[in-house]
Amino acid sequence: MGENDTHSIDGVGRWGGGFTGGLAGGIAMGLVLHLGGNQIELLGGLAPIPAADIGAGWTIHLTLSVLFGLAFAAIISRRAVQEFVDTFREYVIAGIVFGTVLGIVAGGLIFPVAMTRAGVAGFPLPFLPVPGLAGELFAALLFAVGHLVYGLVLGAVFAAVNGAAPETIRSRVPTSE
Repeated sequence: MGENDTHSIDGVGRWGGGFTGGLAGGIAMGLVLHLGGNQIELLGGLAPIPAADIGAGWTIHLTLSVLFGLAFAAIISRRAVQEFVDTFREYVIAGIVFGTVLGIVAGGLIFPVAMTRAGVAGFPLPFLPVPGLAGELFAALLFAVGHLVYGLVLGAVFAAVNGAAPETIRSRVPTSE
């Protein structure tokens, strides 16, 4: 770890940070998707018995968010990665990068499966507030922003659970050394 090492990652911090960060990030992203264009309902199409409704959508979204949070924890706590990620800011950046990659994969694989299983043949989605090409662009932008929000919150919560605080907070809180 670097010179600014103010934390260490143990099993509880790794998995607790991944779980909590994934859940918090999932809630934040879910709110962006739900309030922005009711896209959270579409994830209900991933249910074993497809049901494009809000309850199934939230359940699947939060489950996936926690699982991806745990995957982030497994990646970010590897020794090779820890050589480059040490500060709160670096964890947030790593979370944003993770959320971006996840958005690309989800947009190319998971989202199309959900659309097919929910019975939505293509854009524009019937529940978006804007029709046509504008609706497609709106959906893509909302999806991208949602994944950036997920990554930001995931990285920040993971860092906080593992004792990496922003410099402005760290300078104001006395430490017991």
